Amino acid sequence: MLYKKLIEYSKSSVYPFHMPGHKRFDINGDGKLPYKLDLTEIYGFDDLHNANGCIRDIGDTAAQIYNVDYALLLINGATGGILSAVRSMTKRGDRVLIARNCHKSVYNAAELMGLKPEYILPGQTGFGLFGSVSPGEVEKKLTEFKDIKLVIITSPTYEGVCSDIGKISEICHAHNAMLFVDEAHGAHFPFNEAFPVPAVHQGADAAVISLHKTLPSLTQTALLLTNNNTLAEKFSLNTAVFETSSPSYILMSSIECCLSYLKNSRTAFDEYIDNLTLFYKRTKTLKHLSLFDCDNRDIGKLVILTDKTNLSGHQLAGILRKEYQLETEMSSADYVIAMTSVCDTAEGFERLYKALSEIDNNCFTAERKSNRLNVELPPRRFFPCEKDDYKAVKKSFDKAVGCVSLEYIFAYPPGIPLIVPGEVLTEKICDCINYQIRNGVEMISSEKNMPHCLSVAEL
Repeated sequence: MLYKKLIEYSKSSVYPFHMPGHKRFDINGDGKLPYKLDLTEIYGFDDLHNANGCIRDIGDTAAQIYNVDYALLLINGATGGILSAVRSMTKRGDRVLIARNCHKSVYNAAELMGLKPEYILPGQTGFGLFGSVSPGEVEKKLTEFKDIKLVIITSPTYEGVCSDIGKISEICHAHNAMLFVDEAHGAHFPFNEAFPVPAVHQGADAAVISLHKTLPSLTQTALLLTNNNTLAEKFSLNTAVFETSSPSYILMSSIECCLSYLKNSRTAFDEYIDNLTLFYKRTKTLKHLSLFDCDNRDIGKLVILTDKTNLSGHQLAGILRKEYQLETEMSSADYVIAMTSVCDTAEGFERLYKALSEIDNNCFTAERKSNRLNVELPPRRFFPCEKDDYKAVKKSFDKAVGCVSLEYIFAYPPGIPLIVPGEVLTEKICDCINYQIRNGVEMISSEKNMPHCLSVAEL
């Protein structure tokens, strides 16, 4: 077991004439940072990119727990897994189908690989957030573009909405396309029947999951899952490209400890579901605020809607932070996401309910004019991988309507682009972006020019 090996080695008298430079010395002297456990690829501790010992055992354990044939350890988050998977599942110049609500790392992967992306809009929920991807719309795109090699969707979404992966995978395979699912927010799915069925179990060719998002593992830890031997070999090659050659043994041991916890914590998940069930029941009594819900959804994501109140989501998050010392995951113009996990306590849920109840009593119903989502894809002048072929000029954002962007524009979190390089900034998209800004949401562009100006193409 890697963690035990690290503990035992930290107590040894071996002097380190090797990296890292802190030489296991606690430079702060307070014991808060685990210097003594921070090792490199020394004798007996295996190598992430050529695992044959204790690190390989962690991967084998992960595959067993997640009931897949192959599980690759990731120590720079789902982002590294997405970059590795897209490179493994495509050839340069391939056409791919991307759900428009995918994370920016998917767009980065497509740009790096010189791919030709087509997009599909998920359904609309009516609450200012995307719904599921329609299997019928996927089939339409695959019929229209017969050369699509890979379909990439996010399920669950940042707000917990899942798509019908079973049907989508059948459609993809019937059209000779592979399906990759960004399942970063669904690492907890296998551990209670109240959660949706994991993507690979429904026929997806591969999926990435972030252990650190919803399970007790350190930030940056994730897994890349597949049942395909050929893909597993390619994933191994490409994770070595996109991940550091000096992986953190602390992060890898965190994965190991998380997996050990999962083996022995079924009752903890039962208690977690009980806490969630009670919370949803109690919040039904709120008069103004409400919780989003729909079929095939992760109930662990608490999406608190403010669209019928005098508060924006950003204002609600501020009140929870300043007056109740409750820090939420993210806020948008019309909702707040409070992420939960198996490690949340009944007391934590009670604090959140009491806070929402008091805030609910002090706000009032108010219909706000809303301009939340792009309901249609913007015109495209060129693919993102071609953006360097165009001369860039700076344009004030309030005068950018009709221009072709050379930047991605998104709110972070969640990091989902509203505009992609090569696309026309329509009046509707600019209104959508301005709506978010007016409601306190920080809009970012990839070259850090927003909100004042933007790099656009001189055509």
